[in-house]
Amino acid sequence: MRTRRLKTRSVVGAVAVVALAALSLQGCAIVNGSGDDPNTLRVMMGADTTYPKERKQWQQEVAAEFQRTTGAKVQWETYSSAQEELTAIQTSVISGQGPDVYAIGTTFTPTAYATGAFVEMGPKEWDAVGGKDQFDPASFGISGPSASKQIGIPLASRPFVMAVNTELLAKAGITEMPTTWDQLTEDAKKTTEGDVHGLAIAYADGFDPWKFIWGMAQNAGNTIVSKDGKAEIDGKAVEDAYRTYFDWITKDGVVDKAAIGWNNAQALAQFTEGKAAFFPMTTTTAINSFTDTKVDGKYEFALLPTVPPGATSRPSDGIEAASILSGDNWVVADYGTKQDLSFDFIKQLSTPQAQLEYYRLFGNLPTNADAAAQLAADNPQLAPIIQAGKLSKPTAFTGAWSDIQLALVDVVVQSIPQLKSGGVSDDQLRQRLQAAQRDAQATLNRQKNGGL
Repeated sequence: MRTRRLKTRSVVGAVAVVALAALSLQGCAIVNGSGDDPNTLRVMMGADTTYPKERKQWQQEVAAEFQRTTGAKVQWETYSSAQEELTAIQTSVISGQGPDVYAIGTTFTPTAYATGAFVEMGPKEWDAVGGKDQFDPASFGISGPSASKQIGIPLASRPFVMAVNTELLAKAGITEMPTTWDQLTEDAKKTTEGDVHGLAIAYADGFDPWKFIWGMAQNAGNTIVSKDGKAEIDGKAVEDAYRTYFDWITKDGVVDKAAIGWNNAQALAQFTEGKAAFFPMTTTTAINSFTDTKVDGKYEFALLPTVPPGATSRPSDGIEAASILSGDNWVVADYGTKQDLSFDFIKQLSTPQAQLEYYRLFGNLPTNADAAAQLAADNPQLAPIIQAGKLSKPTAFTGAWSDIQLALVDVVVQSIPQLKSGGVSDDQLRQRLQAAQRDAQATLNRQKNGGL
């Protein structure tokens, strides 16, 4: 058993965690219960609303193989939103018990690292999962604050791109993919007609809205969190990003009004019905959903724009961030006694065969280098997605990031009533950005002072 290295937290930070967690995983579904059985590994990962049947079958097969090779069972637990993901981590840290292994989004890895409650990977630990050199080096971009201090073991890569309906673009006379956000808006206008809209967007999705804002701001040179740890949410670049995002459904009319209440799966469905020209902020996970639909054979992938709203070229301090460095990492809890079983489990799912099967079922790109190379060679259509991976940039590596991410989403959540009634005023938007700025800076300050 490893010595628990949980960092000392301030009283303020601990109280905040308890308040959020309420000492329970509200909303988290436990597939089956086994308590603290030393021969049962508790694994938590996000619920899959796009491929639920495939996920259930995969979990059953993985558990059966794990039991065959180790004699231990797997208890699957899930979270269904970023807030539940954060709450699950915080609850386990406070209580000192919970899942043994988490599959968490890469942007949540800094939060997990800041708790000190997860195993820091050294040579022995990397050997236990099959070796560090089996993974694509790019997949370690947000595994820890440095190459020698990492907790994230790469599970899957998910660079964001656009899916485009080539038939609708040809009909509108569009021959080149937009490279600026303004061009995307203009092309969306050209392809909006009747019940067909230029953009398929999900404003009520619990994960995606902030990614648009982050990308546009990065392109303008605003990193949301500066190098000296200052929040930059109330700046012009962020305001312009939200204005562009909101105007698509109000002023520009290039998004279906119903999308105000949509999640990502509903936006995906609009695209597969041939009712949208562009489906931005999608990943390879959507490929299986395109098969045998009205867009099968009529779509391709393209990079998201990298020139900010209001500009025809990226400013000198702008960042060519085609995507966030996106995907999932495994992290292993340091508060329990099952680290060896945890590493056996991760090793099983890190082989080329297991990674290619995960791609086949769910569309997530492999992080295993051999599997990724094989997939790229066999699938030329993935070239833009692989390029997006190379142009991906990580979010700020700070334990405060998860709260900042939620604050960015909350600006959209608070604006839903105004979007339904016609539009968000400049004053309303600025007030929400100022509130988000205060909350983000408070979280950054708390993190700097030793709290969560």
